[in-house]
Amino acid sequence: MNGDRLLVAVFASPVAQVLLRWGAELGFRTVLVDPGDTGVEVSADRRVRSFADLDGELAAGTADVVVTDHHRDELGEQLRDALARPSRWVGVMGNPRHEGPHVAALTALGVPPEEIARVHRPIGLDIGSRAPAEIAVSTLAGLLADRNGRTGGFAHAR
Repeated sequence: MNGDRLLVAVFASPVAQVLLRWGAELGFRTVLVDPGDTGVEVSADRRVRSFADLDGELAAGTADVVVTDHHRDELGEQLRDALARPSRWVGVMGNPRHEGPHVAALTALGVPPEEIARVHRPIGLDIGSRAPAEIAVSTLAGLLADRNGRTGGFAHAR
């Protein structure tokens, strides 16, 4: 197992529920970062209100951060804080046909364009995901492919 890898879901959501549950099965340590109470129950090894609560755990640069709700008011602040730490990978769910709201939110907070460009969007493998479980499996498959140095497609290296 890869217990050194940390999977951080930002915002309690139906996607975060599945993402963290299956992430634990895949050997990730799991954390939910949510500054408020959404009423959505999400199981994780740890639940914190901000990235400042994770500074010691993020120091190794092994965290994969997945923002599971791009409509929250705190989107910009949470992403800014994730980017300011040595997170290995940062991604935001969203439709690739539209510019993500994270761009304007981060720009308004003064985050430089090269830091904004570190945010992956869309996330996961392109399998046409719509339901929370589909989005979670697509995201986890993409993270596993990346972790294992693979592209994540059907073409296999020989």
